Amino acid sequence: MGRNTKKENLMYLGIWVLLLLTPIISITVRLAGHAEKDFSWEEVLMSWRVFVPYLIVFLIHNFLLAPLLIYKKKGLIYAAFTICLIALAQTYECSHHPKDRHKHERFEMAKDRPADMPPPPEMRSHHDDRPSRGPRHAPPPFFRQHEIISAIVMLLMLGMNLGVKHYFKSKEDEKTLEELERKNLEQQLEYLKYQINPHFFMNTLNNIHALVDIEPEEAKHSILELSKMMRYVLYEGAKSKVPLQKEIDFLNNYITLMKLRYTDKVRIDINFPEKASNKMVPPMLIITFVENAFKHGVSYQKDSFIEAAITTDEEKLHFICRNSKAGNSGKAQGGVGLTNTRQRLDLIYGGKYSLDINDDADTYSVTLDIPFLPND
Repeated sequence: MGRNTKKENLMYLGIWVLLLLTPIISITVRLAGHAEKDFSWEEVLMSWRVFVPYLIVFLIHNFLLAPLLIYKKKGLIYAAFTICLIALAQTYECSHHPKDRHKHERFEMAKDRPADMPPPPEMRSHHDDRPSRGPRHAPPPFFRQHEIISAIVMLLMLGMNLGVKHYFKSKEDEKTLEELERKNLEQQLEYLKYQINPHFFMNTLNNIHALVDIEPEEAKHSILELSKMMRYVLYEGAKSKVPLQKEIDFLNNYITLMKLRYTDKVRIDINFPEKASNKMVPPMLIITFVENAFKHGVSYQKDSFIEAAITTDEEKLHFICRNSKAGNSGKAQGGVGLTNTRQRLDLIYGGKYSLDINDDADTYSVTLDIPFLPND
């Protein structure tokens, strides 16, 4: 249970305790200075019986129904169950409490009536009743003023419950966002360290140096690719969303540099759109899976492969990455990077994304479907 959830439940507990104490406080204040009158627990219990249906409805709504709408976004299911709950509450109140309610009304009328005034017809004994001249028609049980007011009060109570729960959920999301932004920054820094650590630079620069005499133009191009990649990490990685084309350019730059390190035994098949749309995606999200493929899927002793592809439609991006498993196949792939990527996906998309990971004996595959982010 989160800290905000505890605060929320404590607030509800305080409100309901105050409501249940209200009849006791009211009677105590009314009897102040009237020592001849006794405290009436029967009146307190009668008031509490009015509160009980509301309390039960509130508990069911707060712990079972409201989470369907606030956390799981299932509006139709929530609406259906809430309507059924209110209908059941009204049915119960109409069928179990009319006598108590009428008795309480007669009690209040008798208390305020002067002693010399004759009782009204509804309070007379059945022996004093005279035949009425017209037929009596009982009011429809579900359309009396009391039931209408009760239903309105329940709706207001449930609306208040939704508002409070949404407020605490927003506060919790803000804290989660801050924490994930901090973790994302740490991940970017770790990734930047990986890119600029001496081992990476030694291999990359040695490969580029070997090209200087053989293919000078290719060496210049490799240096340019490295510069573009580092610029993207520094300036675009901190943003919340970037154009898909920039993300694909970054992936291509990374893969181009990585290809310099491997022989023909490593088959690298990349199928990214040459000209992507201006749709927006989270930065440095897909690179986690591509990086894992190079780290865990390449073997210098046997043939290995890496396959990656991106396709798009009007609403979403589809990414798939497959790689062979090298000698360290027994070790889990992904690690902290994959955990943070899942957290980013949960925060950005909620349940509106799909991530499938298959870890077979010889291959490791990732399939990701994400909606595009709004351009504004």
